[in-house]
Amino acid sequence: EEEGGSFSYGDFAKAYPFTTNVAIASTKTAAADLIAQVVIAQTPLASIEWDRTFLFFVFGAIYSGGFQYFYQVNVFKKLFDVDKFTSQPWADKLKDEEGLKALAAQTAVDLVVLTLCYLPAFYIFKAGVFSGTMDPSVWASTGIHTWQENFAKDEFDLIRVWFPADLICFSVPLYLRLPSRHVVSFVWTAYLSFSRGGH
Repeated sequence: EEEGGSFSYGDFAKAYPFTTNVAIASTKTAAADLIAQVVIAQTPLASIEWDRTFLFFVFGAIYSGGFQYFYQVNVFKKLFDVDKFTSQPWADKLKDEEGLKALAAQTAVDLVVLTLCYLPAFYIFKAGVFSGTMDPSVWASTGIHTWQENFAKDEFDLIRVWFPADLICFSVPLYLRLPSRHVVSFVWTAYLSFSRGGH
């Protein structure tokens, strides 16, 4: 490496994809919550709910940073030929019938995971922060109950946002898959924070 060389995000993301993803995910989710509180809800700085921001930071690191990386990169790479499809120019991707089938399958699997893992996990994490108890069984029961109560609206919004986003995110080169997803996720997280993040 040349001395005094400039930093390249692309090179760093390729060399340290997991670290990059966890750092982006945790920072992004906490920042999105702060924006939802301060800009959207117009909460005064002195009244920011830091426990809520902490919820989003931890959830971002564990779910979006760790679990999402595991299944969207490691598992999908084993189930689908993602390297070939994602490394092609866009014009070639549109002609790659097998690649397009794999893209559709990845999108379908992700929407199921978002529905059955992401949303319940979010509500369980939320219950862990706000329930006032250290009993994980209360977190789980409260979280699952809230997920079921909000299911219809959450599912409609989830599909409306993540169906088109997944088609793009699962088409870009693999090392950019989750960083590009975090761009959409930032807006989604701000919405989730505003609509579902408070006590």
